[in-house]
Amino acid sequence: MTAETPLLFQPITLRDLTLKNRVVISPMCQHNADFGIPGDWHVVHLGRFAIGGAGLVFVESTAVDPRARIGIKDVGLWDDAQIAPFRRITDFVHSVGGRIGVQLAHAGRKAGSEALWEGGRALSMEALAATGEPWRRVGPSPLAPSAEWSVPEEMTVEDIAATERMFVDAALRADAAGFDALELHFGHGYLVASFLSPVSNKRTDAYGGSRDNRMRMCIDYAAAVRRAWPTEKPLFVRISAVDGSVDGWNLDDSVVLAERLKAVGVDVIDCSSGGLAEETRNTNVPRGLGFQVPFSERIRREAGIRTQAVGVILDGPQAEAILRNGQADLVAIGREALLDPNWATHAAQALGCDPNFETINFRHGHWLAKRESLMRQIREGRL
Repeated sequence: MTAETPLLFQPITLRDLTLKNRVVISPMCQHNADFGIPGDWHVVHLGRFAIGGAGLVFVESTAVDPRARIGIKDVGLWDDAQIAPFRRITDFVHSVGGRIGVQLAHAGRKAGSEALWEGGRALSMEALAATGEPWRRVGPSPLAPSAEWSVPEEMTVEDIAATERMFVDAALRADAAGFDALELHFGHGYLVASFLSPVSNKRTDAYGGSRDNRMRMCIDYAAAVRRAWPTEKPLFVRISAVDGSVDGWNLDDSVVLAERLKAVGVDVIDCSSGGLAEETRNTNVPRGLGFQVPFSERIRREAGIRTQAVGVILDGPQAEAILRNGQADLVAIGREALLDPNWATHAAQALGCDPNFETINFRHGHWLAKRESLMRQIREGRL
């Protein structure tokens, strides 16, 4: 690497983890697991991003409680039996030179929905009961996200403590499974996000009322996981920087929250948005190219913490501009990577920093470099 190397392809070190570039594959639900256990689909789905040159690949939302999955076919880390199947994935990613993280989640009052390609709608309690599996919708208050959802149970203080332990236990399993990084999903209207927002949290105890009280679960859970997660491994937190509801959680709140999360040892804030009052598939935040990047920029600047930008980031030059402008430290790619698993390689080509196809795994890069030599001769009229 030289001074001319694009920032997107300069290494970054988070605690003791050095990523070869700043390209992160965002967690994306696949709804393709049997009672939380990933299989061949996940090996291929995640492995191809590592082969394609991404610096860090995140496993989708991974439930800490079987009763709190987003969808009925989601992966989980609530049981020791799930460690070995995940170890198969992490071993493969490491074998091709990649790094891999996992996103831990509790869906809270939005537990139990259809797969996205089936509509993503809330399943009735009767439909959930018919699965023969445990399900429980809980939240800070007995308020549903929308008319399609059943009213959740209001969590007791004992429930809150028990769920914290679930996050900690899942983090320990993630370490045993060989993950390099951990992300806590505290956005999109799921459990912790519902405690943050005054729209969904009407409690009058230590977990409701003031902003400090509404942040209590978030801070406590992050601190507990940080204590359990190895010191040398980075901890990310995904938040909805604005929750998409009227008079709800806003960007000013997120700056304060990011400062508090940094104080308990969180390394990166993953800046998403929306999801509080809508179904999983919707958001009130207007969309466009890089529409969430301003959230990342302000949190990075004012909270003094590393941030990850995500949301309609299409190509290498756009990602590079985000980094060069100081708007983020990492760039997360989601659906663009589904369309192009070699997104990182194509970004490097577009930025002119990888003439020999060294971004992609060498088993592919060797052939692509030979192909490029041939194509160059054809373009120059020598063949």
